[in-house]
Amino acid sequence: MQTENRLFDDLARLAGGAFSSLSALKDEAESRLHTQVERMLANMDLVRRDEFEAVRAMAIKAREENAGLEARIEVLESRSVSIQGTARSGASIRKTRARKIASKNPKTSDAEK
Repeated sequence: MQTENRLFDDLARLAGGAFSSLSALKDEAESRLHTQVERMLANMDLVRRDEFEAVRAMAIKAREENAGLEARIEVLESRSVSIQGTARSGASIRKTRARKIASKNPKTSDAEK
């Protein structure tokens, strides 16, 4: 029986040594993979998260300002249209008056032409 126990003890030590070797190998592989990935990312010229968030906030603010400016432009355009409409109606009234006066006084209408 002693021989069997000794055999099992040797097998257990051998397996333990293999597992510790594999564990060290795994740690080394992870370390090298991590280094390689960092090097690849550095070569890709990627943006860091904080820089991305700063630019994103600026873009959101610019969109909000753009929407506000669009609203102001619409208000100003509607005012401009109403002012132009008033000016046009005033001009058409003046033209109508001039025609009436010209029709009453044919001599002045020939001279104006």
